[in-house]
Amino acid sequence: MRILKFLVLSFSLLVISCATKRPQGSTEAEILFKEAKDLISKSRYIQATEKLNAIRSQYPYSYYATHAELLQADILFSQENYAEAASAYILFRDFHPKYTELGYVIFRISESFYRQLPSTFDRDLSSGLEAIKYFNELIQNYPETEYVKEAQSRIDQIEEMVEKKEIYIADFYFKTKDFEAAKTRYEEILKTLKNKNEKLRILTRIDEAAAHITH
Repeated sequence: MRILKFLVLSFSLLVISCATKRPQGSTEAEILFKEAKDLISKSRYIQATEKLNAIRSQYPYSYYATHAELLQADILFSQENYAEAASAYILFRDFHPKYTELGYVIFRISESFYRQLPSTFDRDLSSGLEAIKYFNELIQNYPETEYVKEAQSRIDQIEEMVEKKEIYIADFYFKTKDFEAAKTRYEEILKTLKNKNEKLRILTRIDEAAAHITH
C-alpha cells in the first residue's frame, strides 16, 4: 500500500513539474515574453495578454517591454479585431518612431484597415482609403521591405473598388435625372479613370447630361 501511495505521489509531482516548467531566460521579463509567444502559438490569447501585461507593468524599462507592446497589437490582429489592432499599431508607431521593424508595423496598420473593407464596392469604403494612405507610406519610406509588392497589389484592388463606386454613384444621379451632379461626377472620374472600357460610355453620358442641362 505504501509503495502504491509513493508511486501515486511521485507521478503527481512529475505531472505538476511538467505543467509548471518554464522556458529558460536571463531575466523574468524574457521568460514571460517566451511564455507569451508560446501561448500565442497555441491561440491562447487571453493568457498571453496576461503575460505581456505583466512585462509592461512590472518591467516597463526592460528590452522586452517594447516587444510586448507590439505583440499585444499582433494578438488583436490575430483575433480579427482589426479596428482595435489598427489603433494599437498606430499608437506603437507614434511612441516608437525609431523601432527597427517599423516597416512591418506600418504594413500591419495598412492591413488592419484593408481587412475592414466590405465585400462589395457599394458600401462604405473609408477603411480602404485609410489603408491606401498607410500602404503608400510603406512604399515611399520602406521600399526595400518584403511587403511592398503586396502593398501595391492592395492599393490597386482598393482603387478599383473606389472607382466602381464613383461610377455607380454617377450612374445613379444620371438615372434619377440629376444631370448636373451626374456630369460633374463623370468628369471627375475621367481624370483618374483606370478602367478604359468605361471611357466611351462615360463620355457619352457626359454629352447626354450636358444636352439635358441646356434644355
